[in-house]
Amino acid sequence: MKAFMDADFMLYNETAKHLFHDYAESLPIIDYHCHISPQEIYEDRRYNNIAEIWLGGKQSNGGYFGDHYKWRVMRSNGVSEDKVTGDAEPFEKFLEFAKALEMAIGNPMYHWSHLELKKYFGINEPLTEENAKEIWDKTSEMLKNDPDLSVRGIIRKSNVAFIGTTDDPIDTLEWHEKLAKEDLGFQVCPSYRPDKAINITKDGFADYIKKLAKSVGKESLNSAQEVCDALNERLDFFKAHGCKASDHGIDYVMFRKGSDAEADAAFKKVMNGESITTEEAEIYQTKVLTSLARKYHKENVVMEIHYSCTRNVNEKMFRLQGPDTGYDMIAKSNCYDQLAELFSELNKTDELPKTIVFSLDHNDFNQITTCLGTFQSDEVPGKMQLGAAWWFLDSRDGMEEQMRSLGNLGLLGNFVGMLTDSRSFLSYTRHDYFRRIACNLIGKWVEDGEYPNNEKSLKKIVEGISYNNAKRYFGI
Repeated sequence: MKAFMDADFMLYNETAKHLFHDYAESLPIIDYHCHISPQEIYEDRRYNNIAEIWLGGKQSNGGYFGDHYKWRVMRSNGVSEDKVTGDAEPFEKFLEFAKALEMAIGNPMYHWSHLELKKYFGINEPLTEENAKEIWDKTSEMLKNDPDLSVRGIIRKSNVAFIGTTDDPIDTLEWHEKLAKEDLGFQVCPSYRPDKAINITKDGFADYIKKLAKSVGKESLNSAQEVCDALNERLDFFKAHGCKASDHGIDYVMFRKGSDAEADAAFKKVMNGESITTEEAEIYQTKVLTSLARKYHKENVVMEIHYSCTRNVNEKMFRLQGPDTGYDMIAKSNCYDQLAELFSELNKTDELPKTIVFSLDHNDFNQITTCLGTFQSDEVPGKMQLGAAWWFLDSRDGMEEQMRSLGNLGLLGNFVGMLTDSRSFLSYTRHDYFRRIACNLIGKWVEDGEYPNNEKSLKKIVEGISYNNAKRYFGI
């Protein structure tokens, strides 16, 4: 029987152990998409206890911060909401999480949590209800006093070279400006997330457009084209602050060509408080999305697309807690034709940007990979990328399926690899988790005689997937 989470955790063959320990393990991390706070990096925040850094809680603005992955585990164990996101004492929350985690056999959260305990606190003992107080005391003392466990200390201890935060176009980027003046030993850049300007049917769209107008010094925006112009102007501002990527979190990929007049009509209806049809919305969305994509290509900004998620499905809890609190689910999106039409339209004028497509439905992997394969070019190896297994797919099964699909239908050796997509500063261990799984999969192929045991080739592939490909792709 293998020991729990030893040095060869998730490495089930000798080639895998060699590839991970000799090539992947020590490489820096490029975390090109995450949701951590640049303000907390600048202020070098210290956490008072492990509940604070793991589970978070309510913010002064009424929203929530913390790891919704962990919240879902707790809710699945019948924990009352006051001990999940509510006002219960921090140790009470941690104890309830410990009880829930013990039940999470087969869940990647079990592995992630213990990787974090091991890497940052030197704790190799599995967390249980019985030892929760002991682990609480040790981690609390270390978080308060260990210089390596401030936010910046955690980032450096994790060997992070680059962080791409997720920022709204109207953000002032003041914290990025302050960070850019310091010698951090790592780079922090904003990423452009224009969802609120594209999601014309979502609540708050009209109010957001007014804020977007003010961000470019205007009283109002009066047409779809003016929205596009404002977004492009804000992208110039982001680019001046080191922006390498954009991100679009959309329900599905839409593509419906229409006239400027039709896009303007849909826009004006919504701004006047009127409802519009799906078709009208898609004409406006297509205009804005294609305008941005052309700008991304011009500015060498990577376009990331995340889709196939149905958000906030528990209406009662959404009204109580708002978005990003753990009430989302995998969706079925039959939008492969639209994805191809979008790329084809941009490719006609040689304005298709480097693009990474993520779907929350693993059944989409093959369709996406074959679509992307028709739009590769000589701009950069792997210009069109199938994104890493995302969110609910961040398991060994999901990661292996994504890499098998890319291996079967594309070039796995050009894959830009993992990202945390996290709000927690301890989540960098997810890169370690991914690298172990990738090395194990590649090692198995080698030991099964499906790929030659060629040291130079294997080193190039493993180091590429772990670090070098992302470094080249994002221009870091």
